[in-house]
Amino acid sequence: MRCALWPDDADAWHRQEVSRFFAGELREPLETLIAVDGSAAVGFAELSIRPYAEDCVTDRVAYLEGWYVVPESRRRGVGRALVEAAEEWARAQGCAEFASDALLDNHVSAAAHTALGFLETVQLRCFRKVVDPSKLPR
Repeated sequence: MRCALWPDDADAWHRQEVSRFFAGELREPLETLIAVDGSAAVGFAELSIRPYAEDCVTDRVAYLEGWYVVPESRRRGVGRALVEAAEEWARAQGCAEFASDALLDNHVSAAAHTALGFLETVQLRCFRKVVDPSKLPR
């Protein structure tokens, strides 16, 4: 499911990240929620706590880093259940705010966020420039 959500990253990288998460070697995500239908995983949410999120007023913001539901399980309440469980996790962590993001052209994600009570706050573009190619991973 991670490969479907983030297809620009290699499958091997996703497998390695999942292995590192379960081995306790990663600091983030802090929590991963899995939605199951019978014996099949049908969705997930990866959560963190950030010191800042656009338009938030607190310095400890629960953040929905990744949220995915397999296509055949969409529009059946799976995504809503994941977000509601994530909100409960956020409250249990002492957070007052819960934030997320979506790519500017991901209208489906924007509509899903809005339907679940998120308010769109800002739109931005991020930029990157390599200043020392010798320090990049190969």
